[in-house]
Amino acid sequence: MDRTALIVVDVQNDFCEGGSLPVAGGAAVARAISAHIADSSYDHVVATRDYHLDPGAHFSAEPDFVNSWPVHCVAGTPGASFHPELDVSGIEAVFSKGAHAAAYSGFEGVGPGGVALADWLRAHSVGKVDVVGIATDHCVRATAMDAARDGFSTTVLLDLTAGVAAATTESALTTLREAQVGLVGEPKVG
Repeated sequence: MDRTALIVVDVQNDFCEGGSLPVAGGAAVARAISAHIADSSYDHVVATRDYHLDPGAHFSAEPDFVNSWPVHCVAGTPGASFHPELDVSGIEAVFSKGAHAAAYSGFEGVGPGGVALADWLRAHSVGKVDVVGIATDHCVRATAMDAARDGFSTTVLLDLTAGVAAATTESALTTLREAQVGLVGEPKVG
C-alpha cells in the first residue's frame, strides 16, 4: 500500500456560486484543484459527488442546514455535474453517494461496478490520501474522517477546500486534528 491518491470531494455546480446550495469560493477551488492535479504526480485521482435520486428528509422546503437542505445535486441535472472549472480528464473513477439518503462521506459512495471507495483504493495499493474539495465543514470533513478510520494516512489540503461558515469550519478542523488527520494550508471560508 505504497501509492498515494487525491480524493476530490463534491466539486459540483450546485455547491459553487450560482448553484442551489453555493459555497463562496467554490469556483476558485475548482480552478485551484485543476492546477494542483496538473502540477502533481499522484498515483491515482478519484472524485466523489452527491448524486441524489430520492434522499428523503435530506431535502426540505424549510431546511435546517444541519440535517436537511434545499434540493441539490439531483442525479442527471446540471447541478449534479462537476463544475466546468474542474478538469476531470485525469479523474480515474467517480464515486456517487446519497441516492436514497443523506451521504456526506465519499466513503459512503459507490463507483464503477458498484465498488466502494475504500475497496477501490485498496485494490490500487493506495495507503495515503490527500483530500480536497467542497465543503470543508461537511463532506470534506466526513470523507477525511472516514479515510483515516479506514486506515489510510490522510491529509486535507485546506488551500484547495471551501468552507460554508467560519464556526463550522473551525469545528471541523478541530475534529480532524483530534483524529490525527494532517492539515496543510488555510481553508477558504464564505
